[in-house]
Amino acid sequence: MSRGHWNRRRVLAGMLTGAIATALGSVATAAGPSNPRIGLALGSGGARGLAHIQVIEVFDKLGLRPHRIAGSSIGAIVGALYASGLSAADLHEIIDSLTKEHDESWFEALLARDLTRWMQFIEPGAERGGIARSDAFIRFLRDKAGVTRFDELTVPLRVVATDFWSRDMVVFETGDLWPAVQASMAVPGLFEPIRHRDRVLVDGGLTNPVPFDLLENCDLIVAVDVLGSRTPETPDALPSSMDSLFNTFQIMQSSILTEKLKRMQPDIVVRPDIQDIRVLDFYRFEEIFKQGLPARDAFESELRQRVMPAKTSASRNLFKRTTLSTPS
Repeated sequence: MSRGHWNRRRVLAGMLTGAIATALGSVATAAGPSNPRIGLALGSGGARGLAHIQVIEVFDKLGLRPHRIAGSSIGAIVGALYASGLSAADLHEIIDSLTKEHDESWFEALLARDLTRWMQFIEPGAERGGIARSDAFIRFLRDKAGVTRFDELTVPLRVVATDFWSRDMVVFETGDLWPAVQASMAVPGLFEPIRHRDRVLVDGGLTNPVPFDLLENCDLIVAVDVLGSRTPETPDALPSSMDSLFNTFQIMQSSILTEKLKRMQPDIVVRPDIQDIRVLDFYRFEEIFKQGLPARDAFESELRQRVMPAKTSASRNLFKRTTLSTPS
């Protein structure tokens, strides 16, 4: 194992261990029957969705579990792993097992000894519709989660996909889990669409980028928006063809979410200020976590106030609507 890998593991383990140790004495009573039923919506956003794990860190630290989860795209991936019973520490370990050294270029990574570790997840598309297949990645996720069906999950989950031809939202909550997740993450042009019965399914973020409206019978709804923002490298810079494609999706999803929030509001919106991280920049996970830290801390403070009336006066503010974002 490289020194960089060992250092990252040690730092992540230390952070999580310290957080749990701090929480034991002060918040051990948080998991009592008087807690509100919390709904958690995890949104789309590609690599930026790794910041969802920081929201899960807060739940773990406070000894809480959501009553229901809904997810789109990367949110469906993280939501499925979390709903299967994995902790934030488990999710960090999965990331660490997949991501390359942060100071390697993609070219250097392709020449590395463990090339096969990456190629098993990047299969050329065998048919029209995408340049890559996600089958191997889905098998990897299934093995890590240890479940195959929705009814095996420890927390009820809804997964959002999009019908390519009818343009309708498609919601999965029963049956086989991983085909639904695979459909939800099928970014058009990148991954092959998924055939399900008589439908052709693609990325759920195209119709419902943050599916908080799918959380029923919840006292407190938390929506996590990881769409982030992009800025030009220079004032007159034109985007590359790939940037044009993927950032167009982000523009569209941001517009959908903006209009949706005019009609209905979750109780808490967590919006990490993640800047200039591209959809596929998963190798920049350390930077993503660093940028997401202020929003994570703000969410922890807000959730403490709302679910721990014995320590605060939050019982009066349980249903107050709050947007937690950090300044640019």
